[in-house]
Amino acid sequence: MKRKPNSYNDRFSDEASRGDEDSGPFGGQSRRQPQSGKPSFLNSATIGILTAVFILGIGIGIAFSSTATISPENVASREFIDRSAPNPELCVQFGASAMVTDMRLYVTLNPFNVYISQPSMRPGCVLRTNNWAILEQRKLIDQNQVRECKNRMNTFGFTGALESQPQINCIYQNDGAKNLFLNQPGSGVPATESQNF
Repeated sequence: MKRKPNSYNDRFSDEASRGDEDSGPFGGQSRRQPQSGKPSFLNSATIGILTAVFILGIGIGIAFSSTATISPENVASREFIDRSAPNPELCVQFGASAMVTDMRLYVTLNPFNVYISQPSMRPGCVLRTNNWAILEQRKLIDQNQVRECKNRMNTFGFTGALESQPQINCIYQNDGAKNLFLNQPGSGVPATESQNF
């Protein structure tokens, strides 16, 4: 029985499987060059440059977002609302700045309908309960108003500068369970109140 000659590919794979790197498929020197000390694509210099570009990009993004044009048409910044509040330094130190919406609600019973007036928006301030003395010292509220507001576990909010004639109201803080922005279905446990005023 005649033996079938091996093809070139079979001989090459046999030689490669033996791991003989010094000789080629025909017994001579291999054309494969030994690995030189070439730097890899992701060496430390390249990683450093990519990291610097990434950090620079974050810095430029923050700079653009902080210098966004702030106008009455674009009230998207907490800093803008803080600066617009009446008595801004006092408000930020002893309470929180707020956006106050004034509107009237009309309810008719026969036929039953609800009507809402055009809302008006203006800056305001909500004081923390332990800072009501500021309003008392300026004689803007009296002991009866303080007692009534305390009995209902509320706080005071105002619009207009305290030096002129501000509009002061006893206001109620809504609990987090009725905040549908925080209490979305499937989002898990509802958020707890963190800053009671």
